[in-house]
Amino acid sequence: MPEKILVGGEWRTTDNVLEVKFPYDGTVAGAVCMASPQDMEDAIVAAQKGFEITCKLPSHRRSKILENLHHLMKARFDDLVDAMVMEGGKNRKTAVSETTRALQTIKISAEEARRLGGEVFSIDWTPSGENRQGFTKRLPIGIVLGITPFNYPVNLACHKLGPAIATGNAFILKPAEKTPLSSVILAELVLEAGYPPEAFSMLNAWGKDTSYMVEDERIGVLSFTGSASVGWMLKSKAGRKRVALELGGNAGLIVHSDADMDLAVSQAVSGGFANAGQNCISVQRMIIQRDIFEEFTDRFVDGVKNLKVGDPRDADTDVGPMITLSEAERAENWVKEAVQAGARKLYGQERDGSLFYPTILTETAPDMRVICEEVFAPVVTVVPYDSWDDAVAIINDSPYGLQAGLFTNDMKRIMDAWERIDVGGLQVNSVSTFRVDHMPYGGIKNSGFGREGVKYTIEDMTELRLMVLNLN
Repeated sequence: MPEKILVGGEWRTTDNVLEVKFPYDGTVAGAVCMASPQDMEDAIVAAQKGFEITCKLPSHRRSKILENLHHLMKARFDDLVDAMVMEGGKNRKTAVSETTRALQTIKISAEEARRLGGEVFSIDWTPSGENRQGFTKRLPIGIVLGITPFNYPVNLACHKLGPAIATGNAFILKPAEKTPLSSVILAELVLEAGYPPEAFSMLNAWGKDTSYMVEDERIGVLSFTGSASVGWMLKSKAGRKRVALELGGNAGLIVHSDADMDLAVSQAVSGGFANAGQNCISVQRMIIQRDIFEEFTDRFVDGVKNLKVGDPRDADTDVGPMITLSEAERAENWVKEAVQAGARKLYGQERDGSLFYPTILTETAPDMRVICEEVFAPVVTVVPYDSWDDAVAIINDSPYGLQAGLFTNDMKRIMDAWERIDVGGLQVNSVSTFRVDHMPYGGIKNSGFGREGVKYTIEDMTELRLMVLNLN
């Protein structure tokens, strides 16, 4: 039987059913009912009623619900891991890591629910403000629509769900079509944790149908994580509602000649190929100082050769399949296109169905798609640079600006990079894939706007309300 959708606490079946296939071999891993526009309308109406309840919940209640959710997720840790392995082909090690981080995200949300406050400040900076006192507090906006991607379906859902509960908003979750099974588990646990059922819906739905909710003025916040093309399209339809976009990237990594070579190589190997490169902050463009280019590249290739590629159910697998056969074929075509245009392949094997083996290219040009677009596959390019200014110019030559990595021990160079590299986050002596769940995470340029990290998402999901008290 297909998994049901959740509409305002009510589990429903529909006639529209989607089969979920295991990306590694194409076998059916499960099935889900798909929501209709009427289901979406019912979810919005229920959310309006639910918000009347949640907006009045005291902080200790919101925090306790999130603590309950943390406990329940921990009890079903293995179920969440297994669901992600089967629906998305995520290798087991990465699925375990993601579930661990999702627990942290919910725990942080429980803590932040108790910290919602405001500010007391003086108004008497001008004569007209004498004997007046200012106060601010944060209030929930209403209904949050969270649209999540396939690559990290549990933790990125929690990055929207946790802050929404912490602030007392109603919440509608729309998972990615390719990875809906883990969200069904999350929905079950949210209800069990005690959030008012009217205030929570989980709607598996086709992307084209989701426009019904995106355009609806009753939705107060749209929080979207996914591709740049889809994100900017949704923003154009969102009207006056608040929009937060966490979009794509083609992250760069600079390794200077004074770097810790062992650290840089080991982190670059994991940063470029974790989750089969299907990560918006995956290391895609490596920019290496010419004096160490040959040594670094040789050691990097050796490290990549040691990665185990195969069945994601195997605990030892480092790189599993891409999400679909068509995505693996696209990545293969981009690599072939680059090689035909003059790039040289340092390492890579023939594609095996949806398994796309780690691939390293050099002698690339800025207009190649493996450079200037988001490859979202286990493909990394390596280029040398001569001067520091060259490195900064190369890494900034991108329509994206999510995160970047830098390896150097020169503090002057580090501070210059922080000032001049056009990204939302710079990771020093680390690769671009580093993220913990309370830090402000987000990008500039085509990578979106707004910041995730529970405290910062809370700002997007609340209104700052001012009161001025006249003491005259």
